[in-house]
Amino acid sequence: MALAEGGLVLVALALGKWLGAPPFAALEWSWRGLAWGIGATAPLLLALRWCLRTRVGPLVRLVRLAEERVAPVFAGSSGLELALVSLMAGVGEEALFRGVLQTALTEHLPVWGAIGLTAVVFGMVHWLTPAYAGYATLVGAYLGWTYAASGNLLVPIVAHAVYDLIALAEILKDGEDGEDGEDGEVGDGG
Repeated sequence: MALAEGGLVLVALALGKWLGAPPFAALEWSWRGLAWGIGATAPLLLALRWCLRTRVGPLVRLVRLAEERVAPVFAGSSGLELALVSLMAGVGEEALFRGVLQTALTEHLPVWGAIGLTAVVFGMVHWLTPAYAGYATLVGAYLGWTYAASGNLLVPIVAHAVYDLIALAEILKDGEDGEDGEDGEVGDGG
């Protein structure tokens, strides 16, 4: 899985060359960018927590679907393996979607249009159900905004990677709770 996510870097490099938008042109390592990326994870984690606790039908089904499809793929993975997959997803997906696509679209559209269109493509690529695609679109719009606001690709990379790591850990923990026959809830959110 880490190789597939990391492979997106190659796609981003090729597409970026073709579109004249090098994926890492706006990547700047800085403590400020790292801190902003970590801080930018907070709204994503609040949304995750709400999804894990809500009783809204489509979101309950979305969480169950994630537990059914994602948990088996990562069952038995070490924390280091989950961190590697999360990092590769953050780097690969953000290089492709924000570094190349959003940057290229900004040449032809207002920033909000580039963010919106990139977010829709991001959501469609993450299609499992309409609810999942909608959630991914919102996450993509948020990550696009963090990139536009900061001007540093490091911010959405860090936010994406940290979010994915915590979300995977929650899904795996909740899957284990369900197998143990504990409370039967869809995640404890904590």
